[in-house]
Amino acid sequence: MAQSPMVEALFVAPGNGGTQTIAENVALDVANHAAVVDFSLREQIDLVVVGPEVPLVAGISDDLRAAGIAVFGPSKIAAQLEGSKAFTKALCDEMGIPTAAYGKFDTLEPALAYLDQHGAPIVIKADGLAAGKGVTVAETLEQAREAVRDCFSGAFGTAGAEVVIEECLVGEEASLFAICDGEHTILLPAAQDHKRAFDEDKGPNTGGMGAYAPAPVMTDALIERAYREIIAPAIKGMAARGTPFSGVLFTGLMITKDGPRLIEFNTRFGDPETQVLMMLLESDLLDILQATANGTLDNVSPRWKRDVALTVVLAANGYPGAYEKNTVIKNADGLDSDTVQVFHAGTVRDGDALLANGGRVLNVTATGESVNEARKRAYAALGAIDWPDGFCRRDIGWRAL
Repeated sequence: MAQSPMVEALFVAPGNGGTQTIAENVALDVANHAAVVDFSLREQIDLVVVGPEVPLVAGISDDLRAAGIAVFGPSKIAAQLEGSKAFTKALCDEMGIPTAAYGKFDTLEPALAYLDQHGAPIVIKADGLAAGKGVTVAETLEQAREAVRDCFSGAFGTAGAEVVIEECLVGEEASLFAICDGEHTILLPAAQDHKRAFDEDKGPNTGGMGAYAPAPVMTDALIERAYREIIAPAIKGMAARGTPFSGVLFTGLMITKDGPRLIEFNTRFGDPETQVLMMLLESDLLDILQATANGTLDNVSPRWKRDVALTVVLAANGYPGAYEKNTVIKNADGLDSDTVQVFHAGTVRDGDALLANGGRVLNVTATGESVNEARKRAYAALGAIDWPDGFCRRDIGWRAL
């Protein structure tokens, strides 16, 4: 957004060590909707773009719109597509959207009985928001039982009060983003994420350790089919309910032998896939976001580079478990070029020092004419960063290669 000639002022709440260099960081509590509305009115903000899922599910878009402020992001009810697995499953049933067979439970014993009936491998999901950590792909029944007990014992707070248990889909995962204004839709290039913490897809699930786009597994025919069978019916179903979806719909797909099936929806720009998509976008992002907020997306036709983009996440040692905060990162500045961009996540600046204060900390992103070229550039830039307290995967892009 900072690149747009339309931007007169750009504020980020709460911001990080990266946004500080291109925008004004604002110490706003995004859970305090009244404070966000007051700030937006006071600063005469023309457009609010909501990044994270928690404020969306809490209805911040509705509160902003009620105050007459344009916003990119779905309403509270439309954000339930991410906020509740059961809500999404019910929409899939209603609209005939292909997804995993499932059961929904709010008490322990019936859930355990369902596990005994269906066996493993099987997938257990806390129904609500759990910061990307409420999903267990259980290889054994014992793992599955433990995951269900964790949910009901409060490991994920209120998110685990209901549990969805799904068949384990087999195939290759991909992500497809659709920007919608409630009626019109624009598809972005398909991307592929790497969820496991360690090389060769080993270790615990994370929020994502790297991504690249476009994803070769998503042929034009598959993209068209995913749109026709999954995205379009979801948008149509939400509109028919009187709760149209406006914002970005992130569609997590499993490409099975029978075609694409829905794993999950997110109602925001997913991380780290967005980083690679931004590197490929030639058009003004702000144009697209504003047209979405105004309901005029049919007037916009974004242009994309013909390159490949790839990002590698640098995370704190110990992530996705406990990790040390406020460790010093050196040499992360000055690496950006026409083909390389270091996106910040969990960083903060203390004077001249850049400190890590989150689990996923930097996204070292590069473009190239091929996956291999983009990958070499990303890892070369990453090699210049001096941060002994961090780690990354060394095999991002292996499926494409």
